[in-house]
Amino acid sequence: MTAYYLTRIGADENMARFYKIDVQPTLFGEWAVIRDWGRIGRGGTVCSTPCGTASEAEAARDRQWRIKEARGYAK
Repeated sequence: MTAYYLTRIGADENMARFYKIDVQPTLFGEWAVIRDWGRIGRGGTVCSTPCGTASEAEAARDRQWRIKEARGYAK
């Protein structure tokens, strides 16, 4: 699985954010989309969303990536 690491940096707004999206298997045989976000250089907030299959998790990851890209985040 490929993790996406996105950043959004704006010197005018004093903004330096990161957003990481990954797909990982859980201990119970399911898959989860793991999202980690925050300010670059600091610990972030982590959220896990369970999905039934790997393809569902990858589709959810790709949807989230497109949303963040529309808000100005870049690889």
